[in-house]
Amino acid sequence: MKLGMIGLGRMGGNMSERLLNDGHEVVVFDPDSSAVDALAEKGASAASSLGDVVSQLEAPRTVWVMVPSGDITEITVNKLVELLEEGDTLIDGGNSNYKESQRRGEHAAQTGIDFLDSGTSGGVWGLANGYCLTVGGNRDAYNRNRPIFKTLAPDDSDGNLHVGPTGSGHYVKMIHNGIEYGLMQAYAEGFELLAAKEDFKLDLGAIAENWTRGSVIRSWLLDLTVDELEKDPQLEELSSYVDDSGEGRWTVDASVELAVPAPVITAALQMRFRSRQSNPLGGKMLAAMRNGFGGHAVKKAD
Repeated sequence: MKLGMIGLGRMGGNMSERLLNDGHEVVVFDPDSSAVDALAEKGASAASSLGDVVSQLEAPRTVWVMVPSGDITEITVNKLVELLEEGDTLIDGGNSNYKESQRRGEHAAQTGIDFLDSGTSGGVWGLANGYCLTVGGNRDAYNRNRPIFKTLAPDDSDGNLHVGPTGSGHYVKMIHNGIEYGLMQAYAEGFELLAAKEDFKLDLGAIAENWTRGSVIRSWLLDLTVDELEKDPQLEELSSYVDDSGEGRWTVDASVELAVPAPVITAALQMRFRSRQSNPLGGKMLAAMRNGFGGHAVKKAD
């Protein structure tokens, strides 16, 4: 198939290359012209603007958007809705909020454009290993674009799934990322407990590697942990500051809206907030209250 790819960052660039490697024709655009040039050298058709992408495609067109969620996605999608025509397909493969995807789908439908929201998981490893895709939107539009999804997925019969109506693809990806938060926090707590038992002098890297060999908790996240501990056994080169990109917050919001308890995911998100604080006021308040009601000793600030 021939399609346009908007956004050539860590994900979009590798996805374009994977599509090219499987014989698809890809028209690429990114504000960073060097990223466009790099893909052009690998066989993509370079475009200088969104309009140029659309002009290089024949109806019915397919344009995949792979840009950061929020304002950039909003601006890009709105512009493409103006440029595309009835019968064309617009795919948002980024980590957009599912409610925004529902709204954008309704907006696109007003001019007869099919809007698909694709939850896309695989990270920087996707070029070689493929991407796990959960797609929301019109099933006929999904089927028309199935060759694209098959190429991007790890296997042409697995790893790409139409999950429901518009917004559902990004909703499923949001929950996926919430689960990811919980899993990562559990590993982090476990390894911190291992390290705290100093008299045992435990080798964290060796234990992590051993756990990848048939244990109940083996996973790709554990495989990555092994790699990181091999490079830096005590992770001394890293700070404990942990960012979040939004999906964990949205997952917790959904748990409140739906009245479905999600204590593990919520705690994992809160621990990321705590990781960014230095000598937080909350801890001082606890110390002050303990001292006040029981005369318990406190540690004075340096």
